[in-house]
Amino acid sequence: MAQPFFVYLLQCADGAYYVGHTDDLERRVGEHQMGGKCRFTSVRRPVSLIWQQETATREGAKAIESQIKRWSRAKKAALARGDFSALRHAAKKHFPPRSPD
Repeated sequence: MAQPFFVYLLQCADGAYYVGHTDDLERRVGEHQMGGKCRFTSVRRPVSLIWQQETATREGAKAIESQIKRWSRAKKAALARGDFSALRHAAKKHFPPRSPD
């Protein structure tokens, strides 16, 4: 059986989000907590694991990670809450009404 990979979302002490992927979620979150392995989270400890998803391949995990990294803060927060209605709403582009010509 192939080893699973994980995409994860951390919330840092300052409220910032960090998205990553790993093949050992427990070890990697522990590394973020201890500091020194990731510049971004090292200065924002402690961190909390707020979302995770298992994937079958590293490529799949990297693709999901890349997608989530491009998301707005609102979309990441909705994902962490499991609020798929808010996630869909945050995904919609909101344009101002067009003025009549």
